[in-house]
Amino acid sequence: MALSKQILGSSLLEKRSPFLLSDYQNGPGQLWSLGTRKEAGRFSKSMSVIRSRPVVAAISERRNLIREGMTVEAVAPGENAAELTVRAVVTVKNKHKEDLKESMLKQLDALTDRMGRNVVLELVSTEVDPKTKIPKRSRPAILRDWSKKSNLKTERVNYTAEFSVDRDFGVPGAITVINKHQQEFFLESITLDGLPCGPVHFSCNSWVQSKRDHPGKRVFFSNQPYLPSETPAGLKALRGKELRDLRGDGKGCRKLSDRIYDYATYNDLGNPDRGSEFARPTLGGEKIPYPRRCRTGRAPTETDLQSESRVEKPLPMYVPRDEQFEESKKDAFSTGRLKAVLHNLLPSIMASISAKNHDFNGFSDIDSLYIEGLLLTLAMKDEMLNKMSLPQAVHKFREGDILKYKVPKILSKDKFAWLRDDEFARQALAGVNPVSIERLQSFPPVSKLDPEIYGPLDSALKEEHIVGHLNGMTVQQALEANKLYILDHHDAYLPFLDKINALDGRKAYATRTIFVLSELGTLKPIAIELSLPPGSPGSRSKRVITPPVDATTTWMWQLAKAHVCANDAGVHQLVNHWLRTHASVEPFILAAHRQMSAMHPIFKLLDPHMRYTMEINALARQGLINADGVIESCFTPGRYCMEISAAAYKNFWRFDKEGLPADLIRRGMAVPDATAPYGLKLVLEDYPYAADGLMIWTAIENWVRKYVNRYYPDPSLVSSDQELQAWYAESINVGHGDLRDADWWPKLATPEDLTSILTTLIWLSSAQHAALNFGQYPYGGYVPNRPPLMRRLIPDENDPEYAVFLSDPHKYFLSALPSLLQATKYMAVVDTLSTHSPDEEYLGERNHASTWTGDAEVIEGFYEFSAEIGRIEKEIERRNCNAQLRNRCGAGVLPYELLVPTSGPGVTCKGVPNSVSI
Repeated sequence: MALSKQILGSSLLEKRSPFLLSDYQNGPGQLWSLGTRKEAGRFSKSMSVIRSRPVVAAISERRNLIREGMTVEAVAPGENAAELTVRAVVTVKNKHKEDLKESMLKQLDALTDRMGRNVVLELVSTEVDPKTKIPKRSRPAILRDWSKKSNLKTERVNYTAEFSVDRDFGVPGAITVINKHQQEFFLESITLDGLPCGPVHFSCNSWVQSKRDHPGKRVFFSNQPYLPSETPAGLKALRGKELRDLRGDGKGCRKLSDRIYDYATYNDLGNPDRGSEFARPTLGGEKIPYPRRCRTGRAPTETDLQSESRVEKPLPMYVPRDEQFEESKKDAFSTGRLKAVLHNLLPSIMASISAKNHDFNGFSDIDSLYIEGLLLTLAMKDEMLNKMSLPQAVHKFREGDILKYKVPKILSKDKFAWLRDDEFARQALAGVNPVSIERLQSFPPVSKLDPEIYGPLDSALKEEHIVGHLNGMTVQQALEANKLYILDHHDAYLPFLDKINALDGRKAYATRTIFVLSELGTLKPIAIELSLPPGSPGSRSKRVITPPVDATTTWMWQLAKAHVCANDAGVHQLVNHWLRTHASVEPFILAAHRQMSAMHPIFKLLDPHMRYTMEINALARQGLINADGVIESCFTPGRYCMEISAAAYKNFWRFDKEGLPADLIRRGMAVPDATAPYGLKLVLEDYPYAADGLMIWTAIENWVRKYVNRYYPDPSLVSSDQELQAWYAESINVGHGDLRDADWWPKLATPEDLTSILTTLIWLSSAQHAALNFGQYPYGGYVPNRPPLMRRLIPDENDPEYAVFLSDPHKYFLSALPSLLQATKYMAVVDTLSTHSPDEEYLGERNHASTWTGDAEVIEGFYEFSAEIGRIEKEIERRNCNAQLRNRCGAGVLPYELLVPTSGPGVTCKGVPNSVSI
């Protein structure tokens, strides 16, 4: 004991002997005794080695290691030339907010860390020990000072650890981590220093679970990419094991802390246990083809064994732990949800009190939602609010602006723009759904539906309906001159109309809208065809409405345009937005995690474009696309919304047409032209979505091509890359298994094939999604501009409602729009969906931009891509100031900014995030 005390206080320690030998059996008071070099050698076979530091620090770390069953020999600096000390800086991201349980566990972890329940790390070399034939490993090291630093309030905390390795250890290629604390922590990055090869970076960005929840070691690979065939010998086994762990065994119910990626059908949208009206068919399988979603493994419902039981809000849905929102994103989304709840609460209460849906009495009622807020709109006095025992939050928020809606951007330039035909047409090119407009290639339009099932499908459109708007041309001449365009929602809606129109308060047509191109480069609507199934009661099955000539036809025309907008809103939300950028991308994400290692260069490329997508899709299943969810409540097709989406997947969706150039050619909006700037000539030059989109598409394609060619200089490397081929095959055969036999799937045999596939996926996840998403509130927040549903058909002379229409067409129009409750619910939700979170990562940006890969040539290429995205942003700004481009510049015209790459947080109607993150 006396000798131990003397050592701890002695400044002569290193002069007397540089070696400290453990004698832990004698108790904590006699941990240390002096020993000779010869005695130290005898201990070295059974002891781990750690370089000597100031004695107290060495003893502290040594005690922790010993209590975990590790014995330690401390070696003074310079005494063992065969050893290296490798220092690690470990960055852990803190939570801004903690609940009581988390705070208590944090304190407990700080306490137990002092007692030896540490975070333990171990380096794994890229090399194999020639004697043992197993990967070289460092001695374990603990994360230092957790008990001191874990209570810091900074966003990030840097810890250190020191590893002792042999000089012939080689380059570390992986780090294993054991978390012996009570709760998880977010490991952002690790940087190693002190190696002959220079610093080694590990971009982790992952939650590390407690050992009690997940006993195995977590593995993180360095930022050095390797194709499977180039995997260093020391990492091969870990590479395979990590992928097997991520795939799981396909059994059991997933825990929220799991990191397992697997597939399931959309069999959890309905809740038959609540009643038959909440039952929904399974999407995915032979009956109704659909992409697969992430498997959760929940038990079946009691009523239907083929339906998975639901998890209702606010309980979380399972997605793999690293796919869940980070804290800032979660906070922003929760705030949006709270606003949506409050915005919808008062109309819901009023509807239940009065047992009816309130209609808007005039356009001033709609205006007041932005000026005065919901309370005054509903004419609710303070006394009435108090009697209703509303939550205190409502009383608090009504004093501020949270119960007011932001003024939608469509109203900012011209309050009455929505009434104008030119604005109605402009939004088909530069609005929130610019991907449905097509060049009309034959007249009259032809349906692709089966007439034996759906009856006569001949169009009611005739030459006399449109020839007067063609400036002396015949219809055929106008077709040949690329003057005629169409919004064709006929085939999407007609098969469902009988069921939709049988719903309470839902009325729809199958619509076709014909536009003519003016000499100024703008479109003008000249005819709208409205179709109902043959034999529909109370109305003609087909009719054509043309631009107004008197007061009566003016309101008929406005109603017809409103029905077109409602159909377009449905196709936009269910097909172009949800199906094409959310649902169809998820299988590629699942397969990427299951089949490509985190060290695979293609995984590294795709990683930022997969962020948050699985979480937002799970939230959509929980509250948006589910039975009686927001989509069913707010859109015309009601309970048949997702069946319309599935029909589009079966009949329309094909991956080879999802890239921008292929889609433009499919719609007749562009033709291949080798002399054009992007190898493509737009038939309508002032088409903002396409013009801006082609710049971004080309920038992505050039970046991806450079990246792919860097790792696949020999074309044969693509077909021989087992992980890459397994990813693509599983994406098709499992993730899109219902369409796996289609002959249009692109091959993956060459670097150019791979470039095309990856460019399409990155385009869909970034620019395509941005163009379809972030304009939802700016354009749809004013419901008359873009009603998501209609409640009345357009009466003709034989309808009983015709007299009602004639007596007050203004009131009839408002009664055909969504009710106050439907409108405010829709507005609140699209406000949230149109909002950028503060932690958004935009195209051309990347977390840890200089360290996400260890390939300097690739980093240089990425910065070139980022600079090109910056140039594109400036070019879009320039175009929006060009008075010759009338679809994006002029009096009362909104600039087209949906493809401007960057944005601040909030509803900005601009910004292209890397991924489908909302």
